[in-house]
Amino acid sequence: MKLSMFKFNLPKELLAEHPSKNRDESRLMVVDRATGKIAHKKFKDIINYFDDGDVMVLNDTKVFPARMYGNKEKTGAKIEVFLLRELNAESRLWDVLVDPARKIRIGNKLYFGENDNVVAEVIDNTTSRGRTLRFLFDGPYEEFRKALYDLGETPLPKYIKRAVEDSDIERYQTVFAENEGAVAAPTAGLHFSRELLKRLEIKGVNYAKVTLHIGLGTFRMVEVEDLTKHKMDSEEAIITEEACKIINTGKDRKKRVCAVGTTVMRALESSVSTTGHVNPYRGWTNKFIFPPYDFSVANCMITNFHMPESTLLMQVAAFGGYDLIMKAYKEAIKEKYRFYSYGDAMLIL
Repeated sequence: MKLSMFKFNLPKELLAEHPSKNRDESRLMVVDRATGKIAHKKFKDIINYFDDGDVMVLNDTKVFPARMYGNKEKTGAKIEVFLLRELNAESRLWDVLVDPARKIRIGNKLYFGENDNVVAEVIDNTTSRGRTLRFLFDGPYEEFRKALYDLGETPLPKYIKRAVEDSDIERYQTVFAENEGAVAAPTAGLHFSRELLKRLEIKGVNYAKVTLHIGLGTFRMVEVEDLTKHKMDSEEAIITEEACKIINTGKDRKKRVCAVGTTVMRALESSVSTTGHVNPYRGWTNKFIFPPYDFSVANCMITNFHMPESTLLMQVAAFGGYDLIMKAYKEAIKEKYRFYSYGDAMLIL
């Protein structure tokens, strides 16, 4: 498999700038691997494809307001700081991206807030765009985190050119988000409303929650033609014993085990036994899934429509079959489905 095999022309107007009015009323393309048939539905119709004892695996990560704007000391230049992950809580050390990167050197101080009440010092260059910041904050840790929260904004993807709106705080978060740590939403989960989750539950569908804290590496473009040479960034994943029990029971009973999103699929495939069961897991994963690949756990998946040449599209093609998925994408463009984070969904059976 080569990178160029995942190239296609995506009209700019199909990039979703806003979410659908109601979560569960986005469009849903249903792709059947056994027959090769493609059907067009509304997301809430998903209930018709699941029965008593089926399992849906959800990513309960929670997005934190990771994008901040500060000013550089002396020059006052506006600098965007994107919090990636906390390296050390006690020392207030964070791994961040800065933009424009060329203006920021080790030793520079950045000031945040109306009264410059939060100060950070650049102590290391981690990549060409990345830096390590030490926040100089005297108060207790809870106060410090609250200050970051107040300064930060919802980290909408860069392709969305509009300003962040109040509604984004709620809509760029799944209704089942619990464990904070992601800098991007697990977008397949954004289509579930509380009402739809309840209706599925009444029908007998079981939920297993796993956590994969999504970093920006998921969206980093592949820069090598030979996919075996691409390295994914590591992301933190947690799979509890309780989740394993629900998933493995569904699998043993030959029920549908549905991965809600590419992040769930990566988490599951990062912790599989030789018998194809999921093991409890707590650690980091840099698993990169592309065709051909034998999946061990999930036998169906829900996903959004992804960008050309993205690792997400490659994983979906590995699961759905390269030819069928590329055909489905062609149809999605023809039928004007909305792409990317706030876009429409696909159910692969």
